[in-house]
Amino acid sequence: MGTARTAEPGRIHVGTSGFAYPRWAPVFYPPGTRGDELLRRYAERLSACELNNTFYQQPTEAKIRAWLAATRPDFRFTVKAQRGGSIRSLVADPVGSIAWLTPPYRHFGERLGSVLFRIPGDIVRDDDRLAALLHAWPRDLPLTVECQDPSWHVDEVLDLLRAAGAAWCTTELDEQAEPPIHVTGRHLYLRLRRTAYEPDEVVAWAARLAPFLAAGHDAFVFFRHDETGVSALRALEFRALVARQLGADLALR
Repeated sequence: MGTARTAEPGRIHVGTSGFAYPRWAPVFYPPGTRGDELLRRYAERLSACELNNTFYQQPTEAKIRAWLAATRPDFRFTVKAQRGGSIRSLVADPVGSIAWLTPPYRHFGERLGSVLFRIPGDIVRDDDRLAALLHAWPRDLPLTVECQDPSWHVDEVLDLLRAAGAAWCTTELDEQAEPPIHVTGRHLYLRLRRTAYEPDEVVAWAARLAPFLAAGHDAFVFFRHDETGVSALRALEFRALVARQLGADLALR
């Protein structure tokens, strides 16, 4: 997995999947927080957000500019690639579909942490299709690939991602065993999607990630959203744990 220490430690960005949950008040948001205030309040406490609504529709330039204006300069967004366009990019027309899919993401500029390209569980491994997708993907747009069907979880797929500089998405779900962390791209990407995490489980994940950060790998870590805001508190706990393990300058810069 490759964790040899480098001179420069990695950066970590921690958050949740989505932010627009008024019911997170008062657990995470101040009482009465609504509408346009949600993202600003979110970004005061967490350093990244995995956007959900981009999976269902392409974001407009105006919407992206509003998101940027509501957050500080070091805040990062990861974008779930639009569902229909991403499937077409894999199974039908990678060049044309990617040309349609990616232009809005450029409006994020340096604030784009990664595009999350999700391959759904009903699509089984096809190395040729994945290679064509990766070949057509713009190299200046950071890419993370989540492979939901286990047939993709093989060394040959990891090698294709490494050759393209794309990140493997490590996803933990309720019904599955603890997943391995693979280094294939310019950053690590963790989706902690279990329904709930106990404090000792958050400690364990922080300990697993720490050597990769110490070795210079950047990381994005996102907890699943819930109905009350506890998942956002878990994200804060995770970030604090990493800070204690590796030093505040490493974890929080």
